[in-house]
Amino acid sequence: MAPAVLPLAVYLHFPWCVRKCPYCDFNSHALRGEVPEADYVAALLRDLDHELAQRPEPREVVSVFLGGGTPSLFSGAAIGAVLEGLSQRLRLVSEVEITLEANPGTTDEGHFRDYRAAGVNRLSLGVQSLDGEQLRKLGRIHDAAAVGRAVRAARAAGFERLNLDLMFALPGQTLAAAEADLAAALAFEPEHLSYYQLTLEPNTEFAARPPLLPDDDSAWAIQEAGQARLAAAGYAQYEVSAYARPGQRCRHNQVYWTFGDYLGLGAGAHGKRSFWREGEWVIERRARHKHPRGYLGAAGSEAAVQESREIPAAERPFEYLMNALRLHEGFDLAHYEAATGLPRASLAPGLAAAGQQGLVEIVGEQVRASLRGRQYLNALLRLFL
Repeated sequence: MAPAVLPLAVYLHFPWCVRKCPYCDFNSHALRGEVPEADYVAALLRDLDHELAQRPEPREVVSVFLGGGTPSLFSGAAIGAVLEGLSQRLRLVSEVEITLEANPGTTDEGHFRDYRAAGVNRLSLGVQSLDGEQLRKLGRIHDAAAVGRAVRAARAAGFERLNLDLMFALPGQTLAAAEADLAAALAFEPEHLSYYQLTLEPNTEFAARPPLLPDDDSAWAIQEAGQARLAAAGYAQYEVSAYARPGQRCRHNQVYWTFGDYLGLGAGAHGKRSFWREGEWVIERRARHKHPRGYLGAAGSEAAVQESREIPAAERPFEYLMNALRLHEGFDLAHYEAATGLPRASLAPGLAAAGQQGLVEIVGEQVRASLRGRQYLNALLRLFL
C-alpha cells in the first residue's frame, strides 16, 4: 500500500481563550494582554517548514481545521496569513474544507467577513447551550442572545456551512430542558450539529469540584430523545456525536475517524503520518509542546516536538477502532488492512468476543458497532486492547 491512499489534513492549534471553562481539558490558556498574532503566525509556518524538511509531503490536503482555544481571537488578516503560508508550502485540493472554530462572544460580522475573505469556508460555533443559567455554570463568556447574533452575522458574511457545538446532560439538566435546548439550536438551521454529552475530564475545575450531573439512565434518555429529534429534522447521525444534513458531513473529522493522516501544528497540537520505510509500514504520532511561550521559542526546530513515537503493530487495532467504531457505517476490513498494515486476522479474537456479546454487526466486509455496542463503546473497545 502507498501512503497516498490515506487522506491528509492539517490541524492548526490556537491556544489562547478569554477564560478557561471549568469542563475544558483542551490545551487552552486564558489570555493575558494582547494576542501575539504576528509571532504566532510566524511560528506556525516555521513549524510547518521544519516538519516538511524532515519528511516532504507529496499528498494533497483535503481539509484544514483551525481549532483551540479560541481561534476567533485572531484577526482575519492573521488567519489569512496562515492560510496563504499553507497554500505556498502544501498542495490543497480545489474544494478544500477550511474550518475555523469561533466563540459567539468574540466575533461580529466584520470578523466573519474577514475570515471568509481569507479562505475560511466553514464555521464551528462553540454554543454549548442556549440556556442562560447553564451557560453561567459552564463558565461561558456569551449568552443566548450572542449566539443568535453570531449566527446571523455568519450568514450575512456568506458562510453557507455552519456547525454548532451543543452539549447535553448538563448540571441539573432535565429531559425537558435538554429538548428545549436542542430545539433552540435547530431553530438556527445549521448544516451540522455536534451534539455530545458533558463528561468530567481529569485536571479540570469540574473534576476537582464536580457538579451534580444527570445519572446514566437520564443521560441516555436525553441522548435518545435528541437523536430522534435530530432525525426528524433531517440530520443524519454519522458518528457518535456528529449529525449532518445531506452533503454536510465534516470532512476534517472524517479524516480522524477513518485513520487518515494529519499534520498537527501549534502549541499542544497532535499529528499522525503513515509512510513506507525500508519495506515497512510505519505509523508515527507527534505532539508539540503545550505551553505557548515554549512553543513560540522552539517552533521551527525539533525542540518544539514534545513527543514522537511510532505505533507498534500490537497497538494498531485499538488505535484504528477507537475512531472507526464511532462511525455509524463502521469500517471496511480491506481499509483496516491498508491503513494499519496488518492482516484482518489481527482483529479476529476481538471481533469474535464482541459478536458473542452483541456489540458488533458484521455484514460481508463491513463491521459496525451495534446499537448496544454504541451504548457501551468503551467496553467494546477494551476487547481490542
